[in-house]
Amino acid sequence: MKLFIPGPVSVPSEIMQAMGKEMIGHRGKEFAEIFGECSSGLKKVFQTNNRVLISTSSGTGLMEAAIRNCVNDNVLMVECGAFGKKWIDIAKACGKSVDILHVEPGKAVNKEVLAEKLSQKKYESVCVTHNETSTGVENPIAEIAPLVKESGALLCVDSVSSMGGANIPVDTIGIDVCLTSSQKCFSLPPGLSFASVSEAALEKSKTVKAKGYYFDFVELAKEYDTNQTPYTPAVGLIFGLKTQLATMLTEGMDNVWARHEAMATETQKWALGLGMDLFAEQGHRSKTVTCVSNTNKINLEEVKKKVKAKGYVMDAGYRKLNDELIAKGLADTLRIPHMGNLKVEELKAYLQALTEEMKAQ
Repeated sequence: MKLFIPGPVSVPSEIMQAMGKEMIGHRGKEFAEIFGECSSGLKKVFQTNNRVLISTSSGTGLMEAAIRNCVNDNVLMVECGAFGKKWIDIAKACGKSVDILHVEPGKAVNKEVLAEKLSQKKYESVCVTHNETSTGVENPIAEIAPLVKESGALLCVDSVSSMGGANIPVDTIGIDVCLTSSQKCFSLPPGLSFASVSEAALEKSKTVKAKGYYFDFVELAKEYDTNQTPYTPAVGLIFGLKTQLATMLTEGMDNVWARHEAMATETQKWALGLGMDLFAEQGHRSKTVTCVSNTNKINLEEVKKKVKAKGYVMDAGYRKLNDELIAKGLADTLRIPHMGNLKVEELKAYLQALTEEMKAQ
């Protein structure tokens, strides 16, 4: 069964085979060498000289880590969909003072509006979702980063559904914490997450009180520098990570990014060709997941059943967003993920299957 949901994605057989190799101790030389290879490869994907910490957790864990390490009290959360809302909930659950810049779903953050918000108050950190999985919006991180840096705040970015699929030059942009997870563009099973952490973020972490234990950036960085983790890692997943990073770097990251962009373009053309609309505004559409407005009022649940019989698991849109849209009398959505090791030909085959079932409605 081929997964066409926005994570977890289908995992290549060679990754599964790598993960099935004989277990080793995580304090031995062999593990340290593998961990070092993974660290080096991740730096290339993130385009950073910073440490890229490896955590045995979901991306949500590192979203909490960013809050716990980079905020003593006040933080500005930029929210344009479900996963921005999740980060807000995390910050509040950690007892932080949270201000929110709400952006209409389907729209990207406007730098002038953000500049005005930043002029009103001094923030320790600004948190923003790069790729809002629920709506297919890609926020202009490179455009807003200078505003955040000029304000004196740290910039924390959730790139869970884009890092490895979209070109995000962390150091050039100036991102202090850029986090992602294993089950999307990295074509791995869930269970690992990664975060590049700047020296400024580490220095901030040293000043934060009651930041918890498991996600302490200072401790993670100290062990990272010896090719180790402070706590027992998911060794099998790290075997898989080593193999997948080699695959990505052999393809070449420029080619990886170009392939994702080609798949996004193909999907957008497909949707428009069927007379449907794209939910995300033009100029800010994701490279890794396309959100389509179901303006043709197709019974997506029926299509979902039919394509499953053809070997595909379909995503019929983010449920909470669709509930809100339907309540307003608007078209619901479906999402077409195109990330990880997926090839253009595989995507086209899936789109053809969707087309056949949609036209049969």
